[in-house]
Amino acid sequence: MIRLQDYTGISPKTDLQLIYRLSARLSRKRFLHINSTKSGGGVAEILNRMIPLLDGLGLVVRWEVIEGDQRFFTITKKIHNSLQGLQEEFTDDMWAYHYAVNEKNAKTLDLNADVIFVHDPQPVPLIRFRHSGLWIWRCHIDVSNPVENVWERVSAYAGKYDAAIFSVAKFAKQMSIDEFIITPTIDPLSEKNKDLTETEITEVADRFRIPRDKPILLQVSRFDRFKDPNGVVRAYRMVKKYNDCRLVLAGSSATDDPEGDAVIREVKEFAGNDPDIHTLLLPAFSDKDINALQRMATVVLQKSLKEGFGLTVTEAMWKGKPVIGGNVGGIPAQIINGVTGFLVNSEEGAAFRIRQVLNDPDMAKGVGENAKQYVRNHFLITRQIRDYLFVWYAMLNKGSTVMEL
Repeated sequence: MIRLQDYTGISPKTDLQLIYRLSARLSRKRFLHINSTKSGGGVAEILNRMIPLLDGLGLVVRWEVIEGDQRFFTITKKIHNSLQGLQEEFTDDMWAYHYAVNEKNAKTLDLNADVIFVHDPQPVPLIRFRHSGLWIWRCHIDVSNPVENVWERVSAYAGKYDAAIFSVAKFAKQMSIDEFIITPTIDPLSEKNKDLTETEITEVADRFRIPRDKPILLQVSRFDRFKDPNGVVRAYRMVKKYNDCRLVLAGSSATDDPEGDAVIREVKEFAGNDPDIHTLLLPAFSDKDINALQRMATVVLQKSLKEGFGLTVTEAMWKGKPVIGGNVGGIPAQIINGVTGFLVNSEEGAAFRIRQVLNDPDMAKGVGENAKQYVRNHFLITRQIRDYLFVWYAMLNKGSTVMEL
């Protein structure tokens, strides 16, 4: 069991001090997180790491997952896409089904807590079934430019919460409730981010039959069209004309994303028979494998067209890798262009930056060192826990003239 004191010397000292003080103030309060999957994607990953740490601090924390069928998750995927600006077709029956599934879950879930934390649009209607406590909607996606009629449907629920939390200020929509900004983070001591030996890295490379005889370009993400895997393949082909290299596209499926299987088939077909393109569909909880892939990579890409925060960027930066990311979502909050990585707006731009990194190893090393320090200061899990505790404490003491720590 990882404890908070294990982060001493890794995380900023002030974060740890504040966490101890805040958790002491909240020790008798009950906290509940609700989302739509236990595995796949950044939300589940964060909760899997954060909740045991909160338990270790003496807080009473539970995590519930709503259940739904294929139809429900197809609808919520469309909602997710539309909140990010993609036009999708909806019917009144689809919205009614979204509500009905949440109504069914509300009858079986224990919704009693002092603070109820509901993640993303899948379970957002649960607010209609609140019994008590403070309800906070945690939106992990970019809703700054949604399809308006879809946002109207979602905000009819979200506006009933006591507060909303977004990952980046530019993601947020103006609402009549309190709003907070908390950027996601990674856990440096998790299986996905802890140090590995060269033997461990080589074992993974051999198991996936990835020779390490030339530079490796890597993108790790769920297989989603917004992650632009085919665009990554096109950028690799531009680079390949001048710099011999390999491309690895790795990702796992998520139970709440029904499009993943179709996308990976498209990617494999587009990649064709190129022996230097490796497309890996990883099972859930392949954290050590992802860690090793990131550590063996020469360049890490996250060429998203739409993005939430992009924790795969954070992971690679923590490993001291030069990262080339799409100039979208939360990626610019992490990458200072030319300092902690590179931001691109096109396949041609990605190819240019890849070649620049491959041709200048000293520059690449410096960018990687800057990236790791930037993550240490801003994007480790202890900072996120500190921020959540601050929000919980502030909301529970709202209206008080003095809040002492």
